[in-house]
Amino acid sequence: MRPPRPTIALYLLSFLLSSLVLHRPTFAIKKSYVVYLGSHSHPPNLSELELNQVTENHYEFLGSFLGSHEVAKESIFYSYTRHINGFAATLEEEEAAQIAKHPKVVSIFLNQGRKLHTTRSWDFLGLEHDGVTPPNSIWKQARYGEDTIIGNLDTGAWPESKSFSDEGYGPIPSKWKGICQNETDSEFYCNRKLIGARYYNKGFAAVAGPLNSSFDSPRDNEGHGSHTLSTAAGNFVTGASVFGFGNGTARGGSPKARVAAYKVCWPPVNGNECFEADILAAFDIAIHDGVDVLSVSLGGDPTAFFNDSVAIGAFHAVKHGIVVVCSAGNSGPAEGTVSNIAPWQITVGASTIDREFPSYVTLGNWKHFRGQSLSAVTLPGKRFYRLLSAAAAKAANASVQEALLCKAGTLDPKKVKGKILACLRGDNARVDKGEQALLAGAVGMILANNELNGNEIISDPHVLPASHINFTDGALVFAYINSTKSPKAYIKRPTTQLGTKPAPFMAAFSSKGPNTITPDILKPDITAPGVSIIAAYTEAQGPTNQMFDQRRVLFNSVSGTSMSCPHISGICGLLKTLYPHWSPAAIKSAIMTTATTQDNSREPVLNASFYRATPFSYGAGHVNPNSAMDPGLVYDLSLNDYLNFLCSNGYNETQIEVFSEETYKCPKPAISLTNLNYPSVTVPKLNESLVVTRTVKNVGTPGTYKARIHNPDGISVSVEPNKLEFKKIGEEKSFKLLLQVKDAKAAKNYVFGKLIWSDGKHYVRSPIAVKAA
Repeated sequence: MRPPRPTIALYLLSFLLSSLVLHRPTFAIKKSYVVYLGSHSHPPNLSELELNQVTENHYEFLGSFLGSHEVAKESIFYSYTRHINGFAATLEEEEAAQIAKHPKVVSIFLNQGRKLHTTRSWDFLGLEHDGVTPPNSIWKQARYGEDTIIGNLDTGAWPESKSFSDEGYGPIPSKWKGICQNETDSEFYCNRKLIGARYYNKGFAAVAGPLNSSFDSPRDNEGHGSHTLSTAAGNFVTGASVFGFGNGTARGGSPKARVAAYKVCWPPVNGNECFEADILAAFDIAIHDGVDVLSVSLGGDPTAFFNDSVAIGAFHAVKHGIVVVCSAGNSGPAEGTVSNIAPWQITVGASTIDREFPSYVTLGNWKHFRGQSLSAVTLPGKRFYRLLSAAAAKAANASVQEALLCKAGTLDPKKVKGKILACLRGDNARVDKGEQALLAGAVGMILANNELNGNEIISDPHVLPASHINFTDGALVFAYINSTKSPKAYIKRPTTQLGTKPAPFMAAFSSKGPNTITPDILKPDITAPGVSIIAAYTEAQGPTNQMFDQRRVLFNSVSGTSMSCPHISGICGLLKTLYPHWSPAAIKSAIMTTATTQDNSREPVLNASFYRATPFSYGAGHVNPNSAMDPGLVYDLSLNDYLNFLCSNGYNETQIEVFSEETYKCPKPAISLTNLNYPSVTVPKLNESLVVTRTVKNVGTPGTYKARIHNPDGISVSVEPNKLEFKKIGEEKSFKLLLQVKDAKAAKNYVFGKLIWSDGKHYVRSPIAVKAA
């Protein structure tokens, strides 16, 4: 039987539908952008009416492209009115391209996401010994950072934490102009310690979609912001620990400083928590509020300075005398991964301290392996349990590799139940692996490093008995499992151990140089404690930040360059108290030139594979706060030096004038990037020979400094003059370094040396990094 013939009506309907599809209007996809117009020329203390006029000017400017003032008003979600000139708006790609051509526009870039990168560390840094602050400690000299104001761009603060108690504090400094933005969260409060808190979420909302009112609060529901802010400047809290481990007095680097929280980071969207438009808004208002130091434990891939909200915000802050400290990133150990690479930022790598939380693994063959953990639960009964590789526990639909990493949904509970599971580090969070093991029925977990992570083992508050072991030991555990018919193991409860050696060594996760945007500037600048750091935390989540974890802690142990960054911020707070008129560059120089490259065994600092680390890992070295308060000489930099640097980087005079709001002409000929007066020397392409110039300023007693050189392999370095005499404070002297290639093969990759100026009391050290062309 033939199918019925379609009717004319059906043909007509089909034609109409196809016409609608063919002629359907196409809508251009809109994205959120930051339109950066440089600096404001107006005075800082504008009235509300005058600030509104700035916003009106932004509406007018954008309206000239979009066709009307009203459309522009709907499109703009931030107007930067204080120090940074610009706005954030939702635009079509073609509109953004047109705006970019306007001569008033310095840059336009997508509102992209960026990532968030104690009780012992200050003892390790020499500020205290066994609970006693010695008279020569920078804490005593700088009055614990009294009344310096440290701001933090992060996930907010948990105001109930004792680290933010204002007990013993006097009135809030009169220069403070900030607010406590708690109009929709009446339970959030500020005090004489936590003197300000604000939140910025419009850039986040532009990507994530509409937000409910729970997002309108500076409260830290994640823990990261409370941890970093209390590390920089938390008050003294006795009896701080994580489940009883690491018990001691928690305090920040500047424990008597005042703090302010700027919440710019939110639950992750596509893996990013902090968005460019919000970051820039926070920088603009923090400058206005009156902070002395800004701690910024976040970042993204290195990018051109005018397309980077952190670099732009930091420049405006430094222009106003504010020190800006940033994390180097957690993308190590690969080279060229360091972020936050502008010369006006202090960029911080992460290294270990001399405290560990050992948890021993014993195998059925009675071999013992020393791991680390902060697991609060213990295996019941002192007996062996069956040991299983996570690869052998894979679910039917999972790959062996995914199961070995103990990812969600990859483990078969029937195979896992009642056993200790051996998981490999990588991809997903270490604590997530423990959660997946527990959900599948494991009684314990051995977490083994991959080769990249080497000897870097981290103490985490796992939800089950667990021990994190290094790569070599992990290979032996897996070999035992694969060669034994019935493999067994036991995991001992962790303990707290102090004075461990070697320390510091570099964390494998810590991002490394060379600087991929301006190779002539060594980054990171410095390293500081960033592994298993105990500090204040939120009570809104458990210590693993997993939904499954119902535990709550007042303090938590966290690792990352996010943790090392506020150590330097706290030290900057102390130096600001001691020397309120020092420039941010002088403070950076004091920290860098007094750093050490030796560990507590008096051997060179190592990387996580226990090979000798280089300045691409640690910059100038490991911070030495007590020496930083008396550096002898500093390498200072002015605003004009930074503008010359931008000019040498290819930015034109018009861009630079708008950026800085200064009358500016590029020097002719352009100044070599290697001659920026930086406390380190980097030459990425040395052709035969090069002369590098530096100027030092005396900030100590009168004296005569003599130069000493540690030559990089295959390179000869000489100093002219090799002796500098200073008769008074503030006196400046210049010198030249002549670098010559002696063996191009030896220097075909980067080689490292050192310049040391010394008067017998001070040792002013600068790393040298060179690569032959």
